[in-house]
Amino acid sequence: MRLIDRVATPVARSHRTLYIGAIAMFTSILVHTPHWVWGVFALLIVVGVKQTLPRRRSVRSAIALPLVLTALSLYGVASNFAHEPLALVAWALGAGALLAGSLATGAWRGVRWSASGRCLVVPGSFIPLVLFIVIFIVKFGVGIVLATDPAMGGDAGFASVVGLIYGAFSGTFLGRGVAMWRVAYEALHHEAASSPL
Repeated sequence: MRLIDRVATPVARSHRTLYIGAIAMFTSILVHTPHWVWGVFALLIVVGVKQTLPRRRSVRSAIALPLVLTALSLYGVASNFAHEPLALVAWALGAGALLAGSLATGAWRGVRWSASGRCLVVPGSFIPLVLFIVIFIVKFGVGIVLATDPAMGGDAGFASVVGLIYGAFSGTFLGRGVAMWRVAYEALHHEAASSPL
């Protein structure tokens, strides 16, 4: 047997063993995931798919979703990293940066006010659907890490990275809510200014 074969065979076996072990671990995680988690994922998909279609929304409902998602995100950081204040600082930085960025770039253009319907007309977009899926994957991954190694909840680096990511998602959705509120506010303000006394 050649030297290369003597070295390559054990290496190939170790890679195969690692691969099989990773599949077994991933399968175990999926099997032991509570059923309600998949229900939440399905709900996020349904809400995300609805966001791909143009629709009419009241100002209240347009602002409610970003506020709820932001509150859940902040709660997730505070509850998972209660003893790591850097996580909240990172969350605030991520939220502030993406909120400012989305407003400065006009990322949520296309929303308009319907004076006859007294509502917002929101164009369809795949961005919320993609964000919902990515948020679920990130939260699922963080849950796995914290379940398998609870000490990571006290790791400043891990907590800060997760806080920053959660904050970035929150800032993106807040930017959308603020953009919609701004369209409604400006339209209603213009209507009030132009209406006869």
